[in-house]
Amino acid sequence: MHVQTHARRTAAALAAALTWAGLVAGCTSHGDDDVLDKPPAPEDVIRVFPDDGSRAVGPGRRLRVRVARGRLESVTVVRSQDAQDSPVPGHLSADGRVWQPDDDRLALAARYTVDAVAHDGHGRRSARHATFTTFVPGRRFIAYVTPENRSTVGTGMIVSLQFNREIERRAAVERAIRVTAWPPVEIRPHWFGGDRLDFRPREYWRPGTRVSVTLRLRDLEGAPGVYGLQHKTFSFTVGRSQVSLVDAAAHTMQVRRDGRLIATVPITAGAPRTTTYNGKMVVMEMLEVTRMDGRTVGFGGEYDIPDVPHALRLTDSGTFVHGNYWAPGAPGHVNVSHGCVGLRDVKGGGPDTPAGWFFDRSLVGDVIEVVHSDDKKVAPDNGLGGWNMSWQEWKAGGAAQ
Repeated sequence: MHVQTHARRTAAALAAALTWAGLVAGCTSHGDDDVLDKPPAPEDVIRVFPDDGSRAVGPGRRLRVRVARGRLESVTVVRSQDAQDSPVPGHLSADGRVWQPDDDRLALAARYTVDAVAHDGHGRRSARHATFTTFVPGRRFIAYVTPENRSTVGTGMIVSLQFNREIERRAAVERAIRVTAWPPVEIRPHWFGGDRLDFRPREYWRPGTRVSVTLRLRDLEGAPGVYGLQHKTFSFTVGRSQVSLVDAAAHTMQVRRDGRLIATVPITAGAPRTTTYNGKMVVMEMLEVTRMDGRTVGFGGEYDIPDVPHALRLTDSGTFVHGNYWAPGAPGHVNVSHGCVGLRDVKGGGPDTPAGWFFDRSLVGDVIEVVHSDDKKVAPDNGLGGWNMSWQEWKAGGAAQ
């Protein structure tokens, strides 16, 4: 009996100890449950790359929004650039855990704002707000495009892009420029050095063609540390066909409209010591009146005429078709110019003179071809002279072969 009583007391004490230990353990476990039940911080549920608050993020980084568990419910990204806010389109992965932009390149000199909502896998929603800014380049490149946007041009127009900086990654830049035509025609690029890229079809454009030039150069690295600035589209329309043939030996210019001869105009070409280039040249600009100073094109002080009328520029080096009032007897008889093609005109420019008639019927982009001059053929990069190259030669000048 004494032994049983002692045994009962021992068992009761042990039970009490176990109960107390269980209570203590239960309190501890309950405390852990409080920690586990506490909602995790949004940054632990939704991860944004680049990190919130990042600055000068480089162009090689990629924007991603991720959750380790659960699923993204919504992601909104806004890009602030050039004082404008633009939504950044993107898409979710099949499992809903990753969002990425449709265009994987980050814009430079921009501020990105990310707002995301996700379910964390326990039925709880979390929201995340993050911002970061991207690298601001110290050097940019742009392209000056010929012809002008929304212009109507002649059938010989060549699309020419003059870059303000030397381009080293020519293939990448070339692929970022798209020139298309309707009706469709094959158009190919040709580089002249590292700062000029021209586009043309095999033959002159068909009248009525609509041409579009799209530049996707923004933030493209054209040379080490030099990034593009433009993302835009230009367009122009091809008008009627006009091709004029200057015969320097016969002192005439035959003007053909849509293949039909409409006039033969007397001209004076370059004198024996200052001959006119042979070859196909394209009207680059048209000036009602301009000053022509021989010192600006490599001559001395042989001439400086302040009021040359009806001037159509053909080359960068200074070849024009223009009105001539100071040598009225020369057109049709003798070559007296310093390399230009002169048509009879009057001081101040007369509308009824041969020069005025031709000027009024011309467009930028018209073709003027010179033959039988005692000079070399005009260089393909002197003005829009690319028509003087064969199609094979032209195509060989592309960088993205």
